[in-house]
Amino acid sequence: MPTITAFERSPDRGRGLARDMRVRWAFEEVGQPYEVRLVSFQAMKGAPHRARNPFGQIPTYEDGDLTLFESGAIVLHIAERHAGLLPAGADARARAITWMFAALNTVEPPIFDRSLVNILEKDEPWFEKRLQALDKSIRTRLGDLSAHLGEAEWLDGGFSAADLLMVTVLRRLQGSGLLEEFPNIAAYVARGEARPAFKRAFDAQAAVFANAPLTG
Repeated sequence: MPTITAFERSPDRGRGLARDMRVRWAFEEVGQPYEVRLVSFQAMKGAPHRARNPFGQIPTYEDGDLTLFESGAIVLHIAERHAGLLPAGADARARAITWMFAALNTVEPPIFDRSLVNILEKDEPWFEKRLQALDKSIRTRLGDLSAHLGEAEWLDGGFSAADLLMVTVLRRLQGSGLLEEFPNIAAYVARGEARPAFKRAFDAQAAVFANAPLTG
């Protein structure tokens, strides 16, 4: 049974934003049982964990002799080994993988930076200008995404690993007001969250936070 690592006490406070959520969701979509090894922030930087992930981050994936890190790579590996997250046709499959890269390399960076700025730079004199610059960049990306999505349910045909990653990226904007500026994207995120597999993954991650120790 594959084993993944996750925060012992997630900084997202049970909102399903930590990146192990992507891997949990992928497992749930394909019906693959998995185990979770919880790690503290201190343990993440230790040699045993760095042997799995040289950057000292989560999630990692272990299955037999194979160890992977980077959530996108793990989701792609799951999608390639199990039916349900990538189309059967070669061209459609290639497009889905392209959108997986787009979610993580094009859409996510300014969104994740916005989260960090709100946590780490809120008291700095440049905070407002920095936030405005990031919001402008995010609106540009959302505008492009909105134009592509149109009235479609998913990015390219049926639901795929691309949608799984894109929805997890976009969820980080909830509460910012930015998603609401693009109704079709807000509806797209809601469709992803309504999937039974998402709900199972969310509940599993939220339960970790609910039962986590107060320190460590």
